[in-house]
Amino acid sequence: MATNKSQRVTMSDVARHAGVSRTTVSFVLNDKPGAAIPDETRRRILDAIDELGYRPNAGARALAANRSGWFGLITEIVTGPFAAEVITGAQSRAWGDRRFLLIAASEGDPAQEAAALDQMLEHRVEGLLYATTWHRAVTLPKAVREVPTVLVNCYDAEGELPCILPDEESGGHRATRRLLDAGHTRIGFINLDPAIPAAIGRREGYERALREAGITPDPSLVIPGWATADGAYTAACELLDRPAAVRPTALFCGNDRMAMGAYDAIKERGLRIPHDVAVVGFDNQELIAAYLRPKLTTLALPFEAMGTKGVDMLAALAAGQSLDTHRVTVDCPLLERSSV
Repeated sequence: MATNKSQRVTMSDVARHAGVSRTTVSFVLNDKPGAAIPDETRRRILDAIDELGYRPNAGARALAANRSGWFGLITEIVTGPFAAEVITGAQSRAWGDRRFLLIAASEGDPAQEAAALDQMLEHRVEGLLYATTWHRAVTLPKAVREVPTVLVNCYDAEGELPCILPDEESGGHRATRRLLDAGHTRIGFINLDPAIPAAIGRREGYERALREAGITPDPSLVIPGWATADGAYTAACELLDRPAAVRPTALFCGNDRMAMGAYDAIKERGLRIPHDVAVVGFDNQELIAAYLRPKLTTLALPFEAMGTKGVDMLAALAAGQSLDTHRVTVDCPLLERSSV
């Protein structure tokens, strides 16, 4: 196989050429004790190394014998509204142990994620955080099992990797409880895509708060807004155009963008916020929540706290410690402003 000598050959290239896993190549290169590698497989890997001209990074190999001092963060949210929070939380906690973050933006592209993972493993990171914009199941390359890996705002579809998630159910409960405490008994819920974990959890919290208050949840008051301002505007119009006797006096919106659309529907009807219709959002997207008029009372997604907790878990795993639980939830705090 001809190779371009100006192009750096990676351990993954060797693994593909030899028809083995990257982990097996790593075991052979580092002469890992106890690794039962057949002689034929070992010979095939060494032949691939010679043919491709692979040169292990001597500095990284030396560091690997002790500590590299780096954790990796692969995320699709580097340029998103919550990027600074998850990075701040993770980096602040890492620096407490004199570690640094190696950050790669994936843009949600599997090929880009795989390349980022390959580079981080080449740099011998001691552990990986993988963070997503929205709460969902993910499937990651098997290579992430080579180092401790913790998922942030997502969970492993195979159930193998530890994860940190926002407590969606308690967030929905807290939002609804705030409206109940303000005297509202007919509360509309403009939800996200009903099938996603955040929507399911927030609706469960909404319904639990109603039942605790002695109110039977009314399914007709729950309408999807599909996470957009336009979708929520349409949903709010449907709710507010009902006869006064059955019209909601408060709206819980599944995110702040939808609250923005609900504001438009409320104001178009000559209704006042919060005097005629109270509104609570979710996410605490600062450019929306703090600049709507009146300012939006909302629940915050705890990205900074999740980033901090993720590094805590990575540090424990890198030190060979076991985790008390593989699934951690973090509370979503209520930020009181002026819409209730």
